[in-house]
Amino acid sequence: MSSTPSLPPTRTRVAIVGAGPAGLTVANLLHAAGVDCVLLEAESREFIEQRPRAGFMEEWAVDALARHGLADRLLERAATQGEFEFRFDGERHTVRTAELAGRRHFVYPQPLLVTDLVASYVDHAGGEARFGVREVRLHDIDGDRPAVSYTDPHTGDRHRIECDFIAGCDGARGVSREAIPADRALLTRHDHGVAWLALLAEAPPSADGVVFGIHERGFGAQMARSPQVTRYYLQVGPGENAGNWSHRRVWDELHTRLAAAGAPPLTEGPLIERVVLDMHDYVVEPMAYGRVYLAGDSAHLVAPIAAKGMNLAIRDALLLGEALIAHYQGDDSGLEGYSQACLRRVWQYLEFSQWLSYVLHGASSGDRFQAGTASARLRRLLGSESAAKAFAGLYLGEEADL
Repeated sequence: MSSTPSLPPTRTRVAIVGAGPAGLTVANLLHAAGVDCVLLEAESREFIEQRPRAGFMEEWAVDALARHGLADRLLERAATQGEFEFRFDGERHTVRTAELAGRRHFVYPQPLLVTDLVASYVDHAGGEARFGVREVRLHDIDGDRPAVSYTDPHTGDRHRIECDFIAGCDGARGVSREAIPADRALLTRHDHGVAWLALLAEAPPSADGVVFGIHERGFGAQMARSPQVTRYYLQVGPGENAGNWSHRRVWDELHTRLAAAGAPPLTEGPLIERVVLDMHDYVVEPMAYGRVYLAGDSAHLVAPIAAKGMNLAIRDALLLGEALIAHYQGDDSGLEGYSQACLRRVWQYLEFSQWLSYVLHGASSGDRFQAGTASARLRRLLGSESAAKAFAGLYLGEEADL
């Protein structure tokens, strides 16, 4: 326990831990509904507004944010995508997802969304947010008077916020999930057995949509982030050191894995990010214990194979925010059914991510059976309209029940 000075406790209705898309969405919804809340974040505001993260948003998520007045800048600035292509065996195969599913992807990097949500909550609405807090702890989470304490980074004072509920939105390495007793939550993990070298290049994309390159040397991908910045991925071995990948080695491998007849050449540029991501998933069941409700990566991690993580975080936050508002209006059904409602979609997206992982990594698996069956899945997707429609619906996100 910290020996720093402790100030008298303060009180709010909901303490929100974590200022990512989930925590900020919950904060905006609660504040707009007149439900007192305090948002705590371990990093600085400047840091979370610049931290590189996901960039694909499903149309239902954008529509839901727009209904709450949280998507004005997004709708003004975001590009949209309605198709992507597979490249394998030297050929290009386009899948027109918008035509097949009647929906599209929005391309809006997470730092921009976070910036918008912070501005909406703090600058425009006057919501209370405390950035850079240290030594965050959750207390009495299974009682009637839970609390969150933290150390002020400037004064060293210890603060305690008593509340009715805690929204744990502080991600995979946060304290919220750890506060739940191990015997009261089931943590399930899955390892895809591969890693991706995630790259950001200061270079324009050579294609408007996503490009998935399936190659015996490993998977490769290109995803436009802006007219000047492109996200690339290269499959590498688990535990690979990003420092082993020089500028020249990266671009040579991208040219090889994304090559196809008639494809525009890649435009090279400086690599401003090189990070190795091990492809694994986990799920916490249930997503609530006592007065703590988990949302986003605190409750589930979906490998970026199918770009589902930020969308799931937003869905959790919308469900949780609306359930908490309903509680103060006398209806607890949303809180009682929160975990089950979230997990139905979590498991659906995990299954789709696993299916796509099998397709993308089959050719490089070194396993003839996996390579053959992965190729069969891909041929069925490209050769059957019904299979393509089912794929497009999952790829772009089925309509959410919000």
